[in-house]
Amino acid sequence: MFVPARAPTGHVFRVDRNGGPVWYAKYRLPDGRQVQRKIGPAWTERGRPPHGYLTKRTAEAWLRDVLDKARRGTLPGMLRTGATFADAAAEYLRYVEHDRGRKPSTVHGYRSAVNAHLLPAFATTAIEAITPRDIERWIATVDRSARTRNKLVLLMHAILGRAKKVYGLPYNAAADVEKFPQRSSGDIEVFSPEEVWALVRAAASEQDAAIYLTAAFTGLRRGELIALRWRDVDFAGSVIRVRSSYANGALTTPKSGKVRSVPMAPEVASALARLGDRPRWTGDDDLVFPGVGGSYLDGSALRRRYDVAIRGAGLRPLRFHDLRHTFGTRMIAKADIRRVQEWMGHADVQTTMKYLHYAPRPEDAQLVAEAFRVPDASRTTGESQLRLST
Repeated sequence: MFVPARAPTGHVFRVDRNGGPVWYAKYRLPDGRQVQRKIGPAWTERGRPPHGYLTKRTAEAWLRDVLDKARRGTLPGMLRTGATFADAAAEYLRYVEHDRGRKPSTVHGYRSAVNAHLLPAFATTAIEAITPRDIERWIATVDRSARTRNKLVLLMHAILGRAKKVYGLPYNAAADVEKFPQRSSGDIEVFSPEEVWALVRAAASEQDAAIYLTAAFTGLRRGELIALRWRDVDFAGSVIRVRSSYANGALTTPKSGKVRSVPMAPEVASALARLGDRPRWTGDDDLVFPGVGGSYLDGSALRRRYDVAIRGAGLRPLRFHDLRHTFGTRMIAKADIRRVQEWMGHADVQTTMKYLHYAPRPEDAQLVAEAFRVPDASRTTGESQLRLST
């Protein structure tokens, strides 16, 4: 026989303790369970209560909020899903990898963040028992930038969001966690042309030198460089076609998901032509920058050799990815933004716009001069007064 769920009911009461009076709540959930909870210290004096103290009115308001959540089924701990956070995290990682087809590098990043930050804090916790306050206390202990902490909370939100569909979780606690304010100057660290050539000269091998030069002169990402094949190097057309990317042991499409063409400067063409004179690994399907036995280059080892070259050249400790930014800042001064967007493979032109303040606009100074231009007589008088005042 069907038994309808009871409407949640309850009341508040005050208990006098040695440390002062305290408000408690006693209520019954729709499933019949009775709960008694301490709400907080009671304020019995006149006037506004100090922070953290409750009057009878505020204690009753707290209870009304609890009962309302119980009626909606969103009260933490009311539902028994049978799933821990570790279960929910594993399901989310499976979902993004297999159902959504996210790139291996993306899944690898999610898994690393889950293992390093989320599981140590919540692994064995029932997902329905996690509250916004739990998440806020945890993220406050994470010693990372505001941007990184916001990303971790966003990942938590995605995991609990998936748990709502799979395990029937009624409430996503991460939805009520505020983001940390992020401050960005918009400044980008880039190489000067002289620094690029100094890095090339400090490379451990001719192939590494060609990689650094190609990265700076084409803006290709590291994974795109590693996946580049000879059939995509068009010497006659002075073009490099970017068809794929290799990272974390998997070959995928470029980040934008689209094939693109990038101009190949004569310096890059000469460097690649010299690599093409090697005795093997020069067929159309061979990699331009092969690793051991013609296989894909080890990206981590390349980064370590790059760091050594940076130090050997006496350069600032810029990242490998800053070679790509160098291309963007140099090209925005010569080409229109849409072409730069196309060359760099940005899906959104807003991403390319971060390079705009590197584009020289000498005519702007003339516009300012014209805006403040005054008749010659007034200007002569003003200049005389300025000389007298100094």
